[in-house]
Amino acid sequence: MTNHSEQPQPTTTPGPDPLDTTLRLVRAQTAVVKRFDASLSGLHGVSLADFTMLLHLSQAPGGRMRRVDLAESLGLTASGVTRGLAPLERIGLVSREAAARDARVAYAALTPTGRERLAEMLYTARKVAAEHFAADQWNAEDLCRLSALLTRLGGTAPGQHLG
Repeated sequence: MTNHSEQPQPTTTPGPDPLDTTLRLVRAQTAVVKRFDASLSGLHGVSLADFTMLLHLSQAPGGRMRRVDLAESLGLTASGVTRGLAPLERIGLVSREAAARDARVAYAALTPTGRERLAEMLYTARKVAAEHFAADQWNAEDLCRLSALLTRLGGTAPGQHLG
């Protein structure tokens, strides 16, 4: 009979602890989200998640995407995207469009107002990012290395840059 109080001990190897590194990454991500949420909501009435949805739509051909594709690109469920788009639709930044050939397919489309407001949000987001990665604490090499490491973790596909 196995004694359940005896847990296998993780092997320790010299160097950084992957769990500690993961938890630091999560804390850093939380801090970045809070900083962006505070600025974006205070100035534009949207969250970082809202901004990200709008940004994805703006980068899609014609400023529109099938909702299922938007969900996949954001790493969300279809219902999560529907919940996220609802308030953006109510305030006129996004509209719902049916596909011409298949009424079962729904698109989310950036409205002209959404495009204008997104340009203002981009200005704010760039300012927050510049403050967060201030030159007195981060040099260009640091940012390039961090960007490359985040890409290796699945942070974004190469070539996706903000316009």
